[in-house]
Amino acid sequence: MAVDPVTTSAPAPGADYVETASAAYRDILQIIETVEPRIAAATRKEIADQRDSLKLIASENYASPAVLLTMGTWLSDKYAEGTIGHRFYAGCQNVDTVETVAAEHARELFGAPYAYAQPHSGIDANLVAYWAILATRVEAPGLADAGVKNVNDLSEEGWEKLRAQLGNQRLLGMSLDAGGHLTHGFRPNISGKMFHQRSYGTDPETGLLDYDALAKAAREFKPLILVGGYSAYPRRINFAKMREIADEVGATLMVDMAHFAGLVAGKVFTGDEDPVPHAHVTTTTTHKSLRGPRGGLVLATPEYSDAVDKGCPMVLGGPLSHVMAAKAVALAEARQPAFQAYAQRVADNAKALAEGFLKRGARLVTGGTDNHIVLLDVQSFGVTGRQAESALLDSGIVTNRNSIPADPNGAWYTSGIRLGTPALTTRGFGPDEFDRVAELIVDVLAKTEPAAAASGPSKAKYSLADGTAERVHAAASELLAANPLYPGLTL
Repeated sequence: MAVDPVTTSAPAPGADYVETASAAYRDILQIIETVEPRIAAATRKEIADQRDSLKLIASENYASPAVLLTMGTWLSDKYAEGTIGHRFYAGCQNVDTVETVAAEHARELFGAPYAYAQPHSGIDANLVAYWAILATRVEAPGLADAGVKNVNDLSEEGWEKLRAQLGNQRLLGMSLDAGGHLTHGFRPNISGKMFHQRSYGTDPETGLLDYDALAKAAREFKPLILVGGYSAYPRRINFAKMREIADEVGATLMVDMAHFAGLVAGKVFTGDEDPVPHAHVTTTTTHKSLRGPRGGLVLATPEYSDAVDKGCPMVLGGPLSHVMAAKAVALAEARQPAFQAYAQRVADNAKALAEGFLKRGARLVTGGTDNHIVLLDVQSFGVTGRQAESALLDSGIVTNRNSIPADPNGAWYTSGIRLGTPALTTRGFGPDEFDRVAELIVDVLAKTEPAAAASGPSKAKYSLADGTAERVHAAASELLAANPLYPGLTL
């Protein structure tokens, strides 16, 4: 099944587009080479490696040349702290246009009343959201009684009390081993340090989110913020139910849809599965399934928009204007009908990948998928996630190890492999190709064995049966050759 040439969600471009993009990249690399040839060489090697590997990392994709080229402009040279029309630097009229267009596309694409395009990354977007919620909902102690109209007029004692109050607010998010993200309250992360935090998990038998158990935890803990969303949960979430839980305990519902934003934009997730109509604040990255540049967005209801708009200088430094421009281009692409077809293929391919594993006897967390993620439990192969990840990489298959619920190997070595379908779907892979991918992965893992380190058993070292890596890599190359990355693009 062919996808639009050169990985663009707009109508398929012709030969002129491809040759123009080729010429642009050749010129760019030649210019870089005159200054630092090692960087030019590494860049050429990166595209070669990506073309010659099965990319199954769920958080990665391939952006279009239009998106990529937008980042390499003189917009990078402009400082623009502040907000649209209210900057701390002069001469920001063109950045105002860029940010306005990016926010406009985000609002229209997701049906949100407000969008903020400045966050540099997903963690930045989440930090902006957290502090905007705190700023909106946590009142400075004794303001009214002291006749103080602005927090900036607080005494030092008042500030100390406010800092203690801000740092003692409660956050309830999905645990890391259940599929949540580091920024959802994981203790070593800043989100786990700035909040009084608890985690909710999944049903120990099914691996599925238990809304009754979540509601019970929320009633007991009474969080200020209830966080929904995931980075490694292979199922859809009912955000209408999550909003009911949040409303019952007086919490703000914040949803991090960084992983599945493309499925929301592509109308695969609608109704109760679309977080935007139900959440007070929604955050996302713009890469992953959305197929844009690396960056973040915050969507919000009107009551939180003013505080979110102060993301700079509250949390962020100067916005990356060239990346905001690339976000605008990617969001414009995602508003095309072809993107909806792409998003549906991402979900269909994930089901095909899951079925390919199941019919070959592999174990999947939750027993399958209904989004873009497949979480493979590798314990039945007798290896850790770290060993599986490395053996697959040797064989031309790029994945990432990931915790599974109640993981006996912890978050570093893990017992799982997280797989995602967005990138290979962009390349044109369909259900038959993903079934073959499952076959190749099972082949590699069945021929991988733990190896002992000098000091004893190792959770990292492994051995792969002779010839397996070469044979599987050759088979992967056949699939890749039939679905080239940036077809016709020559460097």
